[in-house]
Amino acid sequence: MIPAKTARNVTSRSSPGGSPRVPGAAAPGPVRRIRLRAAVLWFTGLPGAGKTTLARALEARLLAAGWHPVSLDGDQLRQGLCGDLGFSAADRDENIRRAAEVARLFLAHGHLVLCSFISPFRAQRDRVRALMPPGRFFLIHVRCSLDTCRRRDPKGLYRRAARGELHDLTGLSSPYEVPVDPDLILDTENATPEDLVDRLWERLLDAGIIVKPEPQPGLT
Repeated sequence: MIPAKTARNVTSRSSPGGSPRVPGAAAPGPVRRIRLRAAVLWFTGLPGAGKTTLARALEARLLAAGWHPVSLDGDQLRQGLCGDLGFSAADRDENIRRAAEVARLFLAHGHLVLCSFISPFRAQRDRVRALMPPGRFFLIHVRCSLDTCRRRDPKGLYRRAARGELHDLTGLSSPYEVPVDPDLILDTENATPEDLVDRLWERLLDAGIIVKPEPQPGLT
């Protein structure tokens, strides 16, 4: 059995007939306290807004509950699958297209997929949504002001742009189109990651993606 800390890209078998089943493999330690349905959670926002931070916090909570989600991160994909792409409009579209197809494959095998991508253009995000079954795609706008993102600058991108070393940085020289009707807005300026994951958890409960088991008669 694969330990929890190495299970980020685990693929589970499909149920007979190829239909999706409950995602992931059980962690060896924690007892599963919830059930999951397959879905794609797409975190979008400016560089430094906190997309990866929130995805990792949700991943940790799911691991503690005995489930292994799949995490796809823009930086990771650009080191491998999308390493041949630049940052032109066409290359950004292709980057998101490839990420969406990977997410769709994991979804088809019954996984909960956490996707952290700037994905700055509405048309990109609309195409991703169109690939997924109804009710299984959630667009999550990780909202944060540009000034705060520039102060955070966890990867030094804004400093590099200020020195003229980085061009076409989203939010500065390249636009970010704010989602018009996201499934959830998480404002990282005014709440802690823990509080925001609580909100996301409740949203997934309401949507039936996270399912609490029914109490068994005679058990306490």
